[in-house]
Amino acid sequence: MTISPEYRELQKQLHKNPNYGVASLQYAQAIIELANQIGAKSISDYGAGKCNLQKKMHELGKTDFEYFPYDPSFPEYGEPTQADLVCCIDVLEHVEPNYVNDVLQELARITTNIGFFTIHTGPAQKVLADGRNAHLIQEPTSWWLPKLCSYFEIAQLRTVAGGFFVMTTPRQDFNNTDT
Repeated sequence: MTISPEYRELQKQLHKNPNYGVASLQYAQAIIELANQIGAKSISDYGAGKCNLQKKMHELGKTDFEYFPYDPSFPEYGEPTQADLVCCIDVLEHVEPNYVNDVLQELARITTNIGFFTIHTGPAQKVLADGRNAHLIQEPTSWWLPKLCSYFEIAQLRTVAGGFFVMTTPRQDFNNTDT
């Protein structure tokens, strides 16, 4: 399980805000360049929200890929799908702390080539309906790295304003095939 029913409802409410889930817009060009570099024919957008990443990539002229959105707030997207490039942009800090390992394991299962994950390490500007900060996890990079390294090899890490991003490859000792 990667999300509680109660938290899923809070996320559905937050997604009604048009300014929630827009972080992927700033990464679309970098995702296009990465997809082109690795020859990705499929992109899985884990925590896709309103599919802003796909919209922006199309706007920038990148349309030659299969797009697989996943977001527990949007059950119509279906289950997470394996892809050449898995993007998880400003999502992990929103995960309930007791589900972080399950989410990372799910990301590892669907990442067949490269993962591109951004993580904000401080508080969000938005608040959940129950009064909590929208970033349930506000931890430094040093807290995240051991968790990420349990499932992935880190190909690149870069600090950005408010957090960091990593490019990952699946660990050889982790079974990431669908069974």
